[in-house]
Amino acid sequence: MSEPDHHMSIAGVGAVTGYGWGCEALWRGLLSGKSAAGVQPGYGVERDEAAWVSLVPPGGDPQVSTSRYGRAVHEAAREAITDATARGWRPGRTVGLLHAIVLGDVGNWRDFYTVDGGHRRSRNYLRLLPSTPISVVMQEFGFHGPAMNVSAACSSGNVALITAQMWLDSGLADDVVCVATDLSATPDMVEHFVRLGAAVTDAEPLQACRPFQEGSRGFSMGEASVGFVLSRSVARPYATVLGGAMTNDAYHVVSVDPGHRQIVECARRALDKAGVSARQVRYFNAHGTGTRQCDIAERALLGEVFDDRPEVYAIKPLTGHCQGAAAAVEIAAAALGFDRGIVPAAPIVAAPHPQLLDGPVASAGGITVKLSLGMGGNNSMVVLAPPGGS
Repeated sequence: MSEPDHHMSIAGVGAVTGYGWGCEALWRGLLSGKSAAGVQPGYGVERDEAAWVSLVPPGGDPQVSTSRYGRAVHEAAREAITDATARGWRPGRTVGLLHAIVLGDVGNWRDFYTVDGGHRRSRNYLRLLPSTPISVVMQEFGFHGPAMNVSAACSSGNVALITAQMWLDSGLADDVVCVATDLSATPDMVEHFVRLGAAVTDAEPLQACRPFQEGSRGFSMGEASVGFVLSRSVARPYATVLGGAMTNDAYHVVSVDPGHRQIVECARRALDKAGVSARQVRYFNAHGTGTRQCDIAERALLGEVFDDRPEVYAIKPLTGHCQGAAAAVEIAAAALGFDRGIVPAAPIVAAPHPQLLDGPVASAGGITVKLSLGMGGNNSMVVLAPPGGS
């Protein structure tokens, strides 16, 4: 194995999820063992059905944006920066910003066409552009480093962290603020995921979404915006990012390659980059969508690379599948868990994989790997360790 490059710390965390605005709302929700989803009206093909969906509730700073999306982006970044500062972080000379984004502000774009007929005042039109939320954050904090969006479907949160580590390694930035946002659980978007056979809206999520358990039907849709401050200089970090890797199946726009070759390759590259062996991994933070092909792929990976040793947990039954922000929500859960000594696993509801954790448990420390799989064949894994240890 190669020696790892300089490691990167998670210095601060911010979160806006279906549980509410702020990290504490997320943490309380995870420990409750109850889904963030509620029964929402106006779904289905005719928009006359109720659906189980985890929506970000109204909130945020109205001075920042008239858009719920824009407010969520800003609040996740603002909370992460405030949190990092309280934990001893001081911005370096060059602070960059990465925004993990897939579909963008879909609700606002829909209104632009269907309500406004494509006509708006320039100021309100500019709120639609993906560059605007980033610019507003950079302006508030006076950051002048590189700023850009990254997109790799549901793998985007992992990819943003890996990109941030490359920026630090190359000297492009001294610190990086990462935000991953997806508020796309609208009736028109959810309809298509249901048609694809992946999303389930007609049952409570903990019953429908059972990753690594018998009887799973798929995932419930969720929304989130999650922020991180990533640095090599902070007094009390949440976690250390040891390394990560990305591959692509080059197989299908939706389906996972049944041979799982590139998922396995991704995991092996991530471990090599992190400078750790598979035997050192204590926890497997799963992609955990509860779909059949995802369960098969992750079970195969656990057996082939990790010899079924790590304990497994997945939080999508709780938070919903937050699409482009999914990996970030799950990394936030791991980071908060390191800090508070708890692995925030979802409760088991059916016959499970033997290594699946049943609800929140005391953490034994050690390394966590976070796998994410995205449409288009995007595979990614990051390797996380508690601060000061592996």
